[in-house]
Amino acid sequence: MSDLKATVAETANGFHVEGYEKIEYDFTFLDGVFELPNLQLAKLYEKWGRCLAIMDRNIFELYGQSMQKYFDHHGLELKIHQTMIGEKAKSLDTFTNIVDSMTDFGIIRKEPVLVVGGGLVTDVAGFACAAYRRNTNYIRIPTTVIGLIDASVSIKVAVNYGNYKNRLGAYHAPAHTLLDFGFLRTLPEAQVRNGFAELIKISSCAHLPTFDLLDEFCERLIKTKFGRVSDHDGEIKKAADEINRNGIFEMLKLETPNLHEIGLDRVIAYGHTWSPLHELAPPVPLRHGHAISIDMAYSATLANDRGLLSDEEHRRLLALFSRAGLSMDHELFNEEILDKATQAILKTRDGLLRAAVPSPLGSCKFLNDVAMKEMAQALRRHKELMKEYPRHGAGIEAYVDSSDTGYTINQKHDPAPMHAQASSAEASKKHGLNNGVLHGLKELAINGHGPGLPTLEQR
Repeated sequence: MSDLKATVAETANGFHVEGYEKIEYDFTFLDGVFELPNLQLAKLYEKWGRCLAIMDRNIFELYGQSMQKYFDHHGLELKIHQTMIGEKAKSLDTFTNIVDSMTDFGIIRKEPVLVVGGGLVTDVAGFACAAYRRNTNYIRIPTTVIGLIDASVSIKVAVNYGNYKNRLGAYHAPAHTLLDFGFLRTLPEAQVRNGFAELIKISSCAHLPTFDLLDEFCERLIKTKFGRVSDHDGEIKKAADEINRNGIFEMLKLETPNLHEIGLDRVIAYGHTWSPLHELAPPVPLRHGHAISIDMAYSATLANDRGLLSDEEHRRLLALFSRAGLSMDHELFNEEILDKATQAILKTRDGLLRAAVPSPLGSCKFLNDVAMKEMAQALRRHKELMKEYPRHGAGIEAYVDSSDTGYTINQKHDPAPMHAQASSAEASKKHGLNNGVLHGLKELAINGHGPGLPTLEQR
């Protein structure tokens, strides 16, 4: 929610307008958001007596009935618009499809849309709300680790355009975000791992105690889905709750003074210098967490080369990525991609690299004076280091599948995980044709569920 205070003054040749916008929004930790006794969500909609929900279809398959029962119990009309959004369908067509659902529902000026799903869904639906009548309220219920830890913190909303990530977007704060980590019980392990990268990001550059907890409990956090399954003594859940709360709080403290990114030196941009390009470089995209972990691991090597990160800290960080099954390298991450990604990010960051690196672990420095020759040298060293690690630094289940894209319902097509990054051609074949993604694109486009999907086929 926002409140604008402004003044107008005459000048010699015209007028000067100066305004300050107050932005305020809330986060509520709530286990069991759709459990009937929990009134928090119902109270947000009782004024309106109804709710339009934009919901990831995979989440609808799991929670749609519980959600409908909840709204029925509280005497609220519910209409659910199901959507399927992956990086290749994070598009203007998907955006307009959501806008059409808002028009059909008849959303009125201050009525909040409910957005339920991962970071991709909240990004696109949030952008639709930002654009609809220039400012439509919305409430978020994120359902993935990335959605809960990272996307929920930011007020940025966007779609991809012209094969560039988040090229069109806005800054639009939700009225409220409900944080229910119980959704992780049904989240595929690959998605838990994917979100784990965001916690490494914030802790390694801003909060060493959280990094220590991630290091101590790494494998068990991923296996038990942050203590939401198979945690008999509650030890993992207790650690996970501390990690999650600290991680979100640290990101909020860093982002709140800079919600509109007027300042471009951003600690939480660690891992986001070169990753936007190589995330979409393979025929089938890398998962976001794997793309940024490649960037983070390489950046750590660059920092180590410069003496900003000790050998011990450097190795500790790489070991954590490896234990988590996150990617630290990719065959398409070469000097050409490095150069192209550098040129692209310089435009985004007003001509400076502003590469965030941990120095030391738990704090951050920004690099601006790195020549291409030094970057290339660090990349060659990094690739040599990767030979010492399992899978040569390749990640486990690193490529998107139906749980990311929503192009197909989870586990309907070839559920066998990809335990190491194959070549781009092999990955395309495995995760495109065998996993039903490309066939799913055609089928879903015909059925009207997947606007904007042909991008993947055209690459």
